[in-house]
Amino acid sequence: METLINGLSLGGIYALIALGYTMVYGIAKMLNFAHGDIIMAGAYAILLVVGMTGNLLLSVVALIAAIAFCVLLGVTTERLAYRPLRGASPLAVLITAIGVSYLLQSIAQLFFTSEGQPVSTGAAQLGSVTFLGANLKLSSLITLGLCVMIMTALTLFVDKTRVGRAMLAVSEDRGAASLMGINTNLIITLTFAIGSALAAFASLFYLMQFPVVSPTLGSMPGIKAFTAAVIGGIGSIPGAMVGGVLLGVIECVCQSIPALSPYTIAIEFGLLIIILLVRPVGLLGKKRREKV
Repeated sequence: METLINGLSLGGIYALIALGYTMVYGIAKMLNFAHGDIIMAGAYAILLVVGMTGNLLLSVVALIAAIAFCVLLGVTTERLAYRPLRGASPLAVLITAIGVSYLLQSIAQLFFTSEGQPVSTGAAQLGSVTFLGANLKLSSLITLGLCVMIMTALTLFVDKTRVGRAMLAVSEDRGAASLMGINTNLIITLTFAIGSALAAFASLFYLMQFPVVSPTLGSMPGIKAFTAAVIGGIGSIPGAMVGGVLLGVIECVCQSIPALSPYTIAIEFGLLIIILLVRPVGLLGKKRREKV
């Protein structure tokens, strides 16, 4: 039970990060490999607010600061680095995204050095509860519950609101959406803002599980979340959720088995290869017909 809850909690974090990848790809048709570094930026914003001896109240304030900073950083990155390349080749955009990723890591290293710095979010103060003989951390339960609420709210926003339907229209056909009066640039900017806000939530939840921040903090979670997005079907919001949860559960199960623990990462990426061999569009991805 403890392994399952921890896996679902970690999977929820991966799902939040994966949603940022999949929304940007679905609407802007680009892979924002700098998304993991937005998480790192949010983690440093939290560090500056709570320091090494933070508490739960400060963590709430830090989350608000992280959301504001990550949204500003994400929107600025889109405006300065990606919008001028809107009509460029996918390869040029991909190289730019990688360059932005290294730029953000280098800036963080200049300001905070390359050493990892401990940060306290107050998660240890929550303690744990016993359920069905399993000792469950309250921080993991809270993370899982909040992740479910955030993902549900995002799904309802996209499906039920006017702005959400505009986002769906842009994802289907940007040119036709523009002819229908939809401001595609605004929708893409809003998509980056939402993805960056999700990254801020993920940074706090991640620090609750692993309370050390460094300039490369977002690299591996970002890669794993991208893997989750591809497993679920890149461009599919439900797919990102399913892929993230699946990856988180597999990771925690493998780490709980001593014989499999050293091969956890290999197993995760092996799963990606197997799923893509069987279903190239991912578990919930849809095949798109190319118009000639």
